[in-house]
Amino acid sequence: MKKNLKIVSLFLMISIGVFAQKEELKEAQSYYAKGKNQEALAVLKKIEYQILNAPDEVKTDYFFTKGNVYKDLATKNVDAASNFALASAAYQDVLLYENESRNYKYAFKASSALKEMKFKLVDGAYNDYKIGKFKESADKSYEVYLFDKKDTLNLFNAASSSLAGKDYNAAIKYFEELKKINYSGKGMVFYATNKKTKQEEVFISMSARESSINEGLYEKPRNFNPPSKKEEILVSLGFSYLERNDFRNAEKYYEDGLKINQDCLTCCLNLAYVKVQFRKEIQDQMSSLGTSVNEMKQFDKLDAQKDEVVKSAIPYLKKALVIEPKNENAVKSLLGIYRSLNMTKEYNALKGSM
Repeated sequence: MKKNLKIVSLFLMISIGVFAQKEELKEAQSYYAKGKNQEALAVLKKIEYQILNAPDEVKTDYFFTKGNVYKDLATKNVDAASNFALASAAYQDVLLYENESRNYKYAFKASSALKEMKFKLVDGAYNDYKIGKFKESADKSYEVYLFDKKDTLNLFNAASSSLAGKDYNAAIKYFEELKKINYSGKGMVFYATNKKTKQEEVFISMSARESSINEGLYEKPRNFNPPSKKEEILVSLGFSYLERNDFRNAEKYYEDGLKINQDCLTCCLNLAYVKVQFRKEIQDQMSSLGTSVNEMKQFDKLDAQKDEVVKSAIPYLKKALVIEPKNENAVKSLLGIYRSLNMTKEYNALKGSM
């Protein structure tokens, strides 16, 4: 009898707990309906620890409400990238628990919300980029990529935005990931002209463009098949490493860029610049040496290396002048190297050809 009483008591406690959770969820949903997102989140956080042991119905109610609140914040551009990620995780929990229980109450709405958020975040990233909010644009693009890794264009957009915003650490992270997945950027790009602004805009898919055209908002659809982005990725990596004074990695990626395109002017000019920086590194080593016999030998050895490093820049500058004969930077750099190495004949010949 006592055992039965204990079971009944436990059942009542669980029932009371579930009832309390449902009431608090109603409170959170009420706050959300009134646009009071922070108050709704406060209620949800208060019962968060109880949810894992709650019935599936309560779990899905909880995560769907949580997804809605974070989605609303993201839509209102309140820490959009972070709140998109939180909303996405909540909606995916809805799908997970409903698939397990086979009780599909919110699955369609959650899937639709995920798609809607993706489109809005992509659009937000594009608008941020246009007005120079590069970090915000990069963060949004990367969150969309994490949500849908098949849509690799968003990773490229995150990398490009970071580079434009001079966030070289982030640019390196994203461009290295693009290189790792062997991103080429090949694939159709869908354009249409905004009837109101008369500006041509990019759409995430053909169906998204067709929908906007059918609504009467866009016209003049155009498709474009872009060239490979592999050279651009390597050059961007070279530049990002160069800006961080990581000359070894900069050299590596510019050389890889030349393997793809032998006429890459940027690669030639910046490889020459990197070689000159290596000379400065050697000079610093020489300056740190003392006057002992061994150190003087080391000094002479480094002095010879210094000149060879500078000479290694010459072929790149000559190649740059083949690509663009009147390139001012290439001419000035080459004259400076000839002068520093006492290559008078070469100096005079180049000077006379100007």
